[in-house]
Amino acid sequence: MQITEIYKSLQGESTYAGLPCVFVRLTGCNLRCTWCDSEYTFQGGRKMAVEEVRAEVLRLSPPGGLVEITGGEPMLQEKEVVPLMQGLLSDGYQVLLETSGERPLGRVPAEVVKIVDVKCPDSGEADTFHAGNLETLSPRDEIKFVLATRADYEFARDFTHRHRLAARVNAVLFSPAFRKDATGARDSSFCLLDPKDLAEWIIADNLPVRLGLQLHKFIWDPAVKGV
Repeated sequence: MQITEIYKSLQGESTYAGLPCVFVRLTGCNLRCTWCDSEYTFQGGRKMAVEEVRAEVLRLSPPGGLVEITGGEPMLQEKEVVPLMQGLLSDGYQVLLETSGERPLGRVPAEVVKIVDVKCPDSGEADTFHAGNLETLSPRDEIKFVLATRADYEFARDFTHRHRLAARVNAVLFSPAFRKDATGARDSSFCLLDPKDLAEWIIADNLPVRLGLQLHKFIWDPAVKGV
């Protein structure tokens, strides 16, 4: 499988935010979101066998810890990533999968927590979510919307209501997008959508969702990779 990087940091998003986590970042993505902060994963990386990846995870963290499989889009390497997730589960890790949901998720092991990033209109990749994946969701999974505008918010709000997401998954996350060129300041000035505005919209509409901020971009320089 093609791997961009494997590193240990704190989980920056989802309901697991703040926990130590090993990130296995796969190379390659078939989407081109306008605000993407991981374009360096689109190509390159190095080939690693599943067993090599498992060994590196073990070197970084003892079994029982948290591991996130991310990208890029990890499900583009489904043939290898499914056995990797199965292996990490058997090693005793709690496994998260970060995915756009553009690819079918039916083969993802049931014990894996799927964090599905449904793309909103201003990402430039709206309508790429594979609708059949709604039936693969379990109460342990999470749905995330990255928002850049009021239009994105309304899309996410309506999608949440229409598909009764709060009843399907553990959490629905609304997160402001960051500017791609963000660097230096470790505050919300680089958010494309002001978190205060987002908070007020959520309150006004009484949405059963959680506002999420990318914690790592407030701890480290937003331009730093591998954190």
